Parts: sequence; C-alpha cells; structure tokens
Amino acid sequence: MKTDNLKLVTKLRHELHKSPEVSYYEEKTKQILIDFLSKHTSLEIVDEGKWFYAIYYAVAGKKNIAFRADFDAIKMDEYIDIPHRSVNKGVSHKCGHDGHSATLCGLALEIDQSGADENIYFLFQHAEETAQGAIECVKFIKDCQIDEIFAYHNTSGAEEGAILVIDGTNNFASKGMIVEMTGLPSHASRPENGRNPAYAIAQIIKSLPKLESNESYYGDVLSTVIQVDIGEEAFGIAAHKGKLLITFRAELEKDFLDFEASIIKLAKRVANEEGLKLEISYKDEFPVTTNHKESTDKIRRAAKRLGYRVVELEKGFRGSEDFGYFTEATKGAIFYVGNGVDYPQVHTKSYDFNDKIIDLVVDLFKEIITTYQ
Repeated sequence: MKTDNLKLVTKLRHELHKSPEVSYYEEKTKQILIDFLSKHTSLEIVDEGKWFYAIYYAVAGKKNIAFRADFDAIKMDEYIDIPHRSVNKGVSHKCGHDGHSATLCGLALEIDQSGADENIYFLFQHAEETAQGAIECVKFIKDCQIDEIFAYHNTSGAEEGAILVIDGTNNFASKGMIVEMTGLPSHASRPENGRNPAYAIAQIIKSLPKLESNESYYGDVLSTVIQVDIGEEAFGIAAHKGKLLITFRAELEKDFLDFEASIIKLAKRVANEEGLKLEISYKDEFPVTTNHKESTDKIRRAAKRLGYRVVELEKGFRGSEDFGYFTEATKGAIFYVGNGVDYPQVHTKSYDFNDKIIDLVVDLFKEIITTYQ
C-alpha cells in the first residue's frame, strides 16, 4: 500500500474511533466515510440512507466484485488512554469496525489510483452487531448483480498478520429468543391461588443443557441465558409475569432450526402444564455464515503469493456475523486476520484496533482483484 494512502486511512481510523455510534444510529460515521471518499477519490457513491457503497467501473462485461466493511460501534465505555479515545460516553469501537472501514477506504484509494480489470464495489454497512445492517443491505447483491463478495474481521489470540480461513461455516448462526409467560396474580400468602411463571422459567433454564447434548446434532449447538425478569419488588404479591432472554446458536443451519424447535416445544409444554400464557419473540437474528470454497481458495492463493501465513481453521467461530446474509445471496467468503497472540480481545476494556493490519489487508484485497479469474 502506498505510504501516503496508509497515513490517510490510519488518520481516518482514529477519527472514526473518536466518534463511535451504536448500531442503526451511525449518521456521523457514515458521513465521515462519504466525505473521505468524495475528497480523495473519483468513485461514484450511492447513498442508501443508513448505508452506502462506492463503485469503480472497469469495462462493460466484466465481473462485479464487492468488498464489505461494517462501521457500527458497541455500548461500552472507553477505558484506555489513547490520543484517539472515544468522546461519546458509553460507546466505543471495541470490535474494530473503525479499522474495517478504514481498510476498505484504503482499498478504494488504491483502486481509484491504479485501476482494476473488474468492476469493484465498496460496501459500507451499518448495524452489524444486531444484524439489521446486512438484512437491509443484502438487496445490494441483486441490485448490483454482484458475482462475488469478500470481507474480513480482526481477531486476537492469533499471530499478527496471520490469515485465518475455513471452507463452509465461518460463523455460527445465532438468534436472541424472548420467552414471556403470564399467569395470575395472588397474595403472597396464598400462592396456590395464582399462577407463577417462575417455576416454568426455571424448568426451561434447567433443561437447556440436556437439549444441547442431543446426539442427533451434526455440529455444535449451545445456548446462553442472557436475562431473567420475574415479578416485581412487591413482597405481598406473588409473581405472575416473567421474561426469559436466551441466545441460542449452532454451527449448522439444520441443527439451528432443530434446536430452536426443541426450545419452543419445551416452552410450550411447561407453559401448558403451569397454565400460563406464552409469547415468543426474537431479536438479533444471524444466519450461518457459510464461506464458498471457490472464494476461500482465492483468499488462500492471494495470501500465499504475498508470503502471508495462512492458518486453516478446524471449526468456525461461535460468534455470529451478519455477512452470512450476503453469502446466502451470492458467492463469497469472510476471513480473519490476527492482531497478535497476546493482543487484547475484542469487546474488552483494553482493546483498540491494530493499525498494522490495515496495510496487510489492503494488499491482500488488491491481490485478489489483480489475479481475479
């Protein structure tokens, strides 16, 4: 990557880090990115409201290749003293999406200046943390007739600059399930006259490990109790409303659907036994992110030509990625890049994106483009 371009996008990354915004409210972040590309490139920019993309046109009849970056932050205070620390209380870029977007801007600079033999699309996506972003952006694949799409995510605990790849499941599917149960109130001295959802919710929680251990699953499944809210602080009244929040996830799509069905079946059974009204709703729905082998092979070949270390993952990441919506719609792959073995983990207090990997990833993306076939 050109030295001047690297300096520009590193400065951009720090600017983004200073002004983080949570998912679906990234107005300033989006404008910073659009302003940067408008000032430093001649690319066409298509504004879609919450998100946008830029286009480099080659010649008619060429492939349409896309590269995607996310730009939302998370709800966490900035705990480390860095020059570009967050100025927004309770919000910070602790997942590195500022770095992902700066990297894609770096690629845009290089392609705009040097050209490419294919049509290149630079997709900047909002709300990855909640999956709202990809759900809304996925229409981009059809609208622009994208032939293939690539993305990356930084990860700690791996050698700095190592390229982590896998065919098939790169990220587990996950979904937030909200189980609400309503019974009948009673005086606390006469609990037998009411219907308390506490016991039904306790049964569900206690039964989850058994559901996970079902030998019929082909891959890993797991669930996490996120919150339990039963009754209120009124010691004379027995609880009659309860809410249980669960995140469940699976390595494979079929297991994911089967596991969900088993949780619903359990909830219906215990609600019926306890005489409770049951309502189930969902949030943060992520599909399995499935890498296409043809796409991961392009990543492998490009990395090896550049002399990067390629690490073949034995299993995908349990954490979810809404990039799966794109690989359901077209060919593509996402890979991980190591921040360093002892580098602070994402979503932790001491984390800040490792600027050293920007140059590396831009060159890898360029190698995919220049050798594309």
